[in-house]
Amino acid sequence: MSDYPPQVSVREVGPRDGLQNERPVPTQAKIELINRLSGTGVRRIEAVSFVRPQAIPQMADADQVWGGITRAPSVSYSALVPNLRGATRALDAGLTEIEAVVSASDTHNRKNVNRGTEESLDDISAIIELAHGRGASCQVIVSTAWGCPYEGDVPVERVVFVAGRAVADGADCISFGDTTGMATPGRVRALVGAFRSTYPDSGLNLHFHNTRGTGLANVLAALELGVADFDASVGGLGGCPYAPGASGNIATEELVHMVEDMGVSTGIDLTAMIDAAADAERIIGRELPSQVLRAGPRSRTITA
Repeated sequence: MSDYPPQVSVREVGPRDGLQNERPVPTQAKIELINRLSGTGVRRIEAVSFVRPQAIPQMADADQVWGGITRAPSVSYSALVPNLRGATRALDAGLTEIEAVVSASDTHNRKNVNRGTEESLDDISAIIELAHGRGASCQVIVSTAWGCPYEGDVPVERVVFVAGRAVADGADCISFGDTTGMATPGRVRALVGAFRSTYPDSGLNLHFHNTRGTGLANVLAALELGVADFDASVGGLGGCPYAPGASGNIATEELVHMVEDMGVSTGIDLTAMIDAAADAERIIGRELPSQVLRAGPRSRTITA
């Protein structure tokens, strides 16, 4: 038996990463969803993204959403930023946690932010400096960490190099993103092992998609390596506008259901998260992929 971490930190990314891949949702509905999620026991929520409205129209109301939510004292809220301008907007709005994103594959990075990976890393260096100067933290997300829809497999060495540049520039934490669900448990072990061997003191978050049905298996592989920080999205909302077929982050309620049954604490009320997933499904007007939302927890019984 593996020694799993006694508890894990879960960042709820549905309001940003989830909704950015759907038809635009009314601002008030976003606010209500974030407020609902804030009451589930989750301690971290990725609430908004400060991007150009022309690029991601689903996030055009970031300022209104951020200004309209009821911020729970127990929850840390963060925003994703694509560049220095977005970082400045987020910090001016009062965010104290931001996430800068860069793709390990150059082609995806150009599709995503219209510049090469090296150019983004130069910009991220300035973002980190700006954030720290304003008393904020900056996590760097390395997308396409397990493969690119345009280039195919991305070598582990390339991913570690990109992450290492961010570490050297002062990133508070690194996140590896499985942008199109290309990760498998063996590949998770290879990348996490290589990164941890090179940068043992760096914080590490993992962001899996369930596009090919391996999302929770990848979480299990990471737990066996001692990783204790994961992203998940209520109801399984999510995807990537610049990666066709990248549907579905792992569902928060499915992650909670699995790891809590393994004795790993999340601090999240599973029933409340399932109710939030039902709300998310109602808001977007289509069936979400979460199986726990459909079937309920394993402890649910049928009344005779």
